[in-house]
Amino acid sequence: MVTSAHEGMHRIFQERPEILTPVFEVLGIALSEKTTVDAIVSDATETKPLARHIDTALRVCPSDGEDFLLAVEAQERRDAKKESSWPYYIAYLRSKYRLPVLLLVVCRDRATTKWAAGPFDCGTRGWTAQRTYPLVVGPDNLPVITDTRTAAEKPAMAAFSALAHANSRDIDAILDALGRALAGMSSNAANYFWQFLETGLGKTPAGDKWRDIMTFVNYFPGRGTILEKAYVEGEAKGEAKGEAKGVLAVLKAREIPVSDDVRERITTCTDVDRVDDWLHRAITVTRAEDLFTEDLDNSAE
Repeated sequence: MVTSAHEGMHRIFQERPEILTPVFEVLGIALSEKTTVDAIVSDATETKPLARHIDTALRVCPSDGEDFLLAVEAQERRDAKKESSWPYYIAYLRSKYRLPVLLLVVCRDRATTKWAAGPFDCGTRGWTAQRTYPLVVGPDNLPVITDTRTAAEKPAMAAFSALAHANSRDIDAILDALGRALAGMSSNAANYFWQFLETGLGKTPAGDKWRDIMTFVNYFPGRGTILEKAYVEGEAKGEAKGEAKGVLAVLKAREIPVSDDVRERITTCTDVDRVDDWLHRAITVTRAEDLFTEDLDNSAE
């Protein structure tokens, strides 16, 4: 059965092809940054009634070498049928497009990763007619991205890492870093990665963790997020008094202690832009006093 996680593990290569270079780097294969990637028809059906569909098929055009095709398969468990269908995909694509072909298999558990590496032989009586060596990425070789700056610089790779490591003990730290990184992205980019992981992680512990994290970020009106509620609590949206309540609401939701001095400074400020800045910084600070760090830096200049 095709699951949302299965779809996410291969479709991200179509929608965010910038992850190809770092993924190939993990595999020890050089691929220039200046590479164009185009999706091609993934239907490998030749005649009825046997239908075959490659999860994702891409034409990769590096600036420093020959074009090639990449078949991407998401595999969540061992499947003996793939030992014959994967060689078929390679032969079919090579015959149809007259280009070299590589097969990339994306896994989420170590047992499947070990099996998917092959090689898969076709032959008999001591003779091998064909041997298939898939490239495989999974929890053992994909980087664990728990640094917010790295997640902000490479959000697609961070999201892919989260999907691949969804069942590992590092998943909470990965999702925390990506959640903080989304705070600095455009609404369109943030919306894409929010929905990608919400769908890909689904109703799993990792998916529940991701939805909990995103309740602190107001990218998506109507979802009842903390920041959205904070704005509504104010006497008027955009007024300093209302936004001050929002700052305190976010800090309270994140269980960050607020001293009387900090509370007074927030509630008595009449500079809308400044309070708005505090509101957005409240998403990531670890101490309430850190809201004012930038104010101190500016006054020192």
